[in-house]
Amino acid sequence: MPFSQTEIEEERVHFANVVATFQQYAPYALNANNRRRKDIYIIPIEDRELLETVGYKERISATDNAILANAEFLQLLIANPEIFGQELELQEHEEAGDKPGPSRDPRLNARQRSHDHHEHSHNHGASHAHGSHTHSHDSSNDASSGINKGHGGKRPYKPTEHDMDKLRSTLKQLVRDWSEEGRAERDLCYEPMKEALVQHFADIPEEERRNFRVLVPGAGLGRLAWDIANLGFACQGNEFSHYMLLASYYMLNRTDAVNKHTIYPYVHSFSNLLNNEGLLRPIRIPDVLPASLPPGSDFSLVAGDFEEIYGAEEGDDAESQVGQWDAVVTCFFIDTSKNIVNYLRIIHRILAPGGVWINLGPLLWHWENNSTNDPSIELTLGEVKALARMIGFEFSNERTVDTTYTNNAQSMLGYVYHAAFWTATKRI
Repeated sequence: MPFSQTEIEEERVHFANVVATFQQYAPYALNANNRRRKDIYIIPIEDRELLETVGYKERISATDNAILANAEFLQLLIANPEIFGQELELQEHEEAGDKPGPSRDPRLNARQRSHDHHEHSHNHGASHAHGSHTHSHDSSNDASSGINKGHGGKRPYKPTEHDMDKLRSTLKQLVRDWSEEGRAERDLCYEPMKEALVQHFADIPEEERRNFRVLVPGAGLGRLAWDIANLGFACQGNEFSHYMLLASYYMLNRTDAVNKHTIYPYVHSFSNLLNNEGLLRPIRIPDVLPASLPPGSDFSLVAGDFEEIYGAEEGDDAESQVGQWDAVVTCFFIDTSKNIVNYLRIIHRILAPGGVWINLGPLLWHWENNSTNDPSIELTLGEVKALARMIGFEFSNERTVDTTYTNNAQSMLGYVYHAAFWTATKRI
């Protein structure tokens, strides 16, 4: 069904606001860090003199430098926003970089179908919620629903803390998916899933894997989908978040050397640090060359909402995906649903008979207690599995995998998920 002009405009505005958030990262983050510098002059002078001896002011200055390095990298990610079919009139921000340059050979399949901008990401930072473990569910429209307008025209959009939290989360996702430091966390999640996929198709010669189609919904920055394509399968990732799409496009299509970029993803909170290394250590990305997939690899990334793109029933849509996939691989994904029953039905429907669904993740229901009156069906693990069996799945290889998610390995605080893992086949 074609989108209305209002929906198209909402899409454009939302995307422009995401790009504005990238542009204004530096002044926002530097201002937050400068608060620490100002606070030094509020405390008694004798306390201030003691702080001088431990190098606190030097750490604040080093954090400024790290923020500026992050900002320089983030500007690269938004250099070509028109790849997403958006023609933006972006404001220049002296503190945060230049205007985007011309587009060059985009290779992202950007089927923009997301008009309900509650982008989902598992964000495990506790910098603003001491004693609690929070996720960025993007389940509020807050100020990102429009561009602020002043007299005589548009003013630059002013990002909210919620917007910036998503951007900080993206930097941590880059560690998880595209750095050597993220390997241990990646291996805990991705290796069992890849092993299960290879095992399911063990009777297929490796050179014939290209004939088997694998879908990775909630692909994030694309590493799991890339790894699966690297195994020889035809693989498509699907992602909803503009933050993730901008970063994944750059990593997959604009990065031409291993360890080309250096980021500082942990500089936004001074809490739970053993030493300066936990705050200021550089992370180099990527750890592999994304362009190094074997010749003839079939790898793509589709932008948009999972239910809208893959949910059409047979005969309902020229783009129906019914029975078109040999495997669906979901990692930290199924709890992003408003209605898990629909997710399960879609996964079952798009699989070919005998197809396999491989899952790993928790059940941190992203829409629980949302402020936008959206529905939220919040089941136990046992209920999810019972429903899946009723819909037509047979489970095997069920176990628990203990794993972190975008964890700072050198922090005093860490959260561990007892993630559910399974292989489920579609009954013939």
